[in-house]
Parts: sequence; structure tokens; C-alpha cells
Amino acid sequence: MADAKVIPFDDDRSRGSRGAGSRRRGGPAESAPAGEGPVGDVQPLPVRGAAAQDPAPGPDESPEPRSAVGDGGDRDEGLERRLAAGLSFLRRRLTGDYEVDDFGYDAELTDQVLMSLLRPVYEKYFRVEVKGVENIPAEGGALIVANHSGTLPLDGLMMQVAVHDHHPADRHLRLLAADLVFVLPVVNELARKLGHTLACAEDAERLLAQGELVGVMPEGFKGIGKPFGERYKLQRFGRGGFVSTALRQGAPIVPCSIVGAEEIYPMIGNSKTLARLLGFPYFPLTPTFPWLGPLGAVPLPTKWTIQFGEPIPTDGYAPEAAEDPVLMFNLTDQVREQIQHTLYKLLVQRRSVFF
Repeated sequence: MADAKVIPFDDDRSRGSRGAGSRRRGGPAESAPAGEGPVGDVQPLPVRGAAAQDPAPGPDESPEPRSAVGDGGDRDEGLERRLAAGLSFLRRRLTGDYEVDDFGYDAELTDQVLMSLLRPVYEKYFRVEVKGVENIPAEGGALIVANHSGTLPLDGLMMQVAVHDHHPADRHLRLLAADLVFVLPVVNELARKLGHTLACAEDAERLLAQGELVGVMPEGFKGIGKPFGERYKLQRFGRGGFVSTALRQGAPIVPCSIVGAEEIYPMIGNSKTLARLLGFPYFPLTPTFPWLGPLGAVPLPTKWTIQFGEPIPTDGYAPEAAEDPVLMFNLTDQVREQIQHTLYKLLVQRRSVFF
């Protein structure tokens, strides 16, 4: 807030200090003439120690609430700072005085607004527990590869909040999204502002070359749209294009396992006719949707765990290794097996779907 300075109208602390002084009524008691004692009164004994320095309040006086006065001033100042920050943010948005990168990522809007909207869902609704975030490199490009599930792609958003809020280096995750995301109104703009970009090798390599943290979910629609009976069984990881991208940039691959997303929309059926009419890859039928209307679109409040595994280095391979199909297959299988093994391990440790 270099461009805004807030001057408080008054200061509760100074007002409190004046109030404290005004409580001490009257002047000092008149002393008796020398050699004479007071008539009808008993002289108080002299008080020693701390009591002499801090006399007790009289019958008409009340103790001064020092801490309350100070705390109230701090709260007022904090409120004023937040109000000034909010007004400055609105001014920059209205005047266009903010920056976005070549992909449309708006760091200020993401940090101050979008993450604040996602955080209650992350912390209070799904109660996400994060493990192994220290395995994500503190700097430089890296590729996070995760399983995909849940009918709607909430798992990617929760993974993004996990990295944003828990990584010690305050890194931001740039997700690779499907074409469908960028043709939907409103969703397209929000995805760009959050730092998402098209799931293609060119964009992924550019981001890795810039030292960004890139997230990909190779299962795609096969993972997110699979039946509930196949939950936590990883689908095919494509043709290993993400491995080729990591090899070209020498970026480490960080496996990520997400437990809890599979149960938010238990998909018991798929209306292929409606899917073709709407242009969707699938149209989910769950125990609540579409039978309960909009209420059926509310996800179940499952308990989530997101675990980041140890990174798999790729900088030790020669540049032409990105074109070696055998190496690509082996690395792809290694990443997939590590994610699957971690999913089984987390499921065994889980006490309940909801707790």
C-alpha cells in the first residue's frame, strides 16, 4: 500500500488516556496543622512496595482497562488498513492499473479474491490435509502429476490452494486444462485469471522454461468421468506427453495423490444422449443429480488428503531422451505406479469418507 495513507479521525488510545486521568477526581487531601492529628479519623498506615506506587482505586473509581484500550486501537487500525487496501485494489481494477502475463494469469486477483473464495471450501468443507509439500522444489520449473477424479474438476482447484497456502516458498501452481474449460463462458475467464492454460506441450514447455510450477492430470476425462465402481483405479496416462515435456526442460516430476474427490459426486450412470446434445464428454447421473435439481449439484462434504511424493529427476538424461519411446513409457509407468501405490496407502489409513 505504497500509494495510500490512512489518517485515523481519532485515536482511541489517546482518548483512553484522557479518560483515565479524568477519573481521578479532586486534589490532594489537606494536611492537618503541625502537631495535631485529624479529628475523628484514623490515620492510615504507610503502604510499602508495589502498592505504594500503584494505589488501589477509590470507591468512585474503577480500574483502568489498559489492555482493552490498546486492543481496541489495534483492531481499529487493522480494520482501517484492510479498508484502505480494499479501496486501493478496487481503484486499480477500475483504472486497469494491474498486470497479467502472456497466458492471462492475474496474480493480484488470484491472491486477493479467487483464493479467498476457494479457501473456505478447502479448509471448512473438504477439510483438506496436505502431506509432503516440502517435496515440491522451492524454485525453478517442476511438473506436478496427479490423479483426476470427482466428476467435476474440483481436485485441481484444491491442489492449487494446497500449493499456494502451504508451500514455504509461496509458489503458485499453473494447471494445464482441457479445451472444454476455455470454451465455457465465465469459466474461461476465471481459469485464465487463476493461471490455467491449455493442456498442450508448447504451453507447458514455455511455463517450465520460465521456472513455473506446472500441474497436469494425465487421466483427463477418462479419470474424472469414470464410474463410482472404479474409484481410485487409475486410468491410462495418455501417451506420456508430460514425460517428454519434462525431459526437454530437465524439470523434476512430482507425483501427487488425491484422496476424497472420488466420493463428492458418486457417478452411478452416464447419459450419453444428453452428453452428445450438450457437447460434453459425459453427463453424470448421481444419487442426487439431476433428481434434486440445483441442490443435487452440491458436492458431498468428504474428507480430503493431498500427498506430494518425492520428485523424480529428469535432468540427468540426454536431450535426445525426450524422443525415446521406451524411456518415456518407463518413466510414465513409474509415475503412475507411485501415485497408485500412495492412493492405496492413504485409503488404508483413512478412518472414514467424511471424517
